[in-house]
Amino acid sequence: MPLWLDIVNLLMPATCMMCGNRLGGKEKYLCTSCVMHLPHTGYHLVEHNPLEKQFWGHISIERAAAMFHHDGERTRHLMYHIKYWGHPQLATHLAALYAEELKESHFFEGIDAIIPLPLHWRRQMKRLYNQSHYIAEGIRQATGLPIDKHVVKRVKCNPSQTHLSPRERIQNVEGIFRVTHPERIQGKHLLLIDDVTTTGSTLASCAKELAQVEGVRISILTLAVASRTPIPASEKGSVEASVYGLPLME
Repeated sequence: MPLWLDIVNLLMPATCMMCGNRLGGKEKYLCTSCVMHLPHTGYHLVEHNPLEKQFWGHISIERAAAMFHHDGERTRHLMYHIKYWGHPQLATHLAALYAEELKESHFFEGIDAIIPLPLHWRRQMKRLYNQSHYIAEGIRQATGLPIDKHVVKRVKCNPSQTHLSPRERIQNVEGIFRVTHPERIQGKHLLLIDDVTTTGSTLASCAKELAQVEGVRISILTLAVASRTPIPASEKGSVEASVYGLPLME
């Protein structure tokens, strides 16, 4: 590490975005303790996991997973840093960590390309970035899979989903996406990326549009999932043992 960077770290030490403690030499954005104690889902180890079941009856997907449950003040604070407070690089860092874990379970086998969920251009201009692009970049760094940001476009600037009922959310996202280059994805297995899954209506709307192209298959990956359906007791032990060697947060 250059001497000047050592001096900067001494005068203005980097701190964890979750707990505020000083970061160690190899830590970025979050301390190791906070990363390990995120409420990890372990969904990638569970066949027909709760996230996959959210899409049953709406779209056909190959598999789905999320890194952690979006279930409290700490995780809300974390996602606000990523989505609104100008720290999208944190999304890249977390996605790369998660992708390394997912590789061990062969989650990425057969996937041809990563598709970040697009924002409407007006919303992206206001926010200055699309957090899904940064999540996709973290996965690319860990896997080498290509990212295609231009194959699907958000053609309607629909109102926020935040205060809508599940039925209203589905209606709110109807027809808001359009595939712009179907020839680039024909016959491919696509990994659709977003930051948080709540009802999954926006992801389902985009996936339906992509699936109209001949031969396209869809898998889904998000950093967080808002619902917290418990994993069956018969499967829980193997999941707990897998998450950075620590039990899942209850």
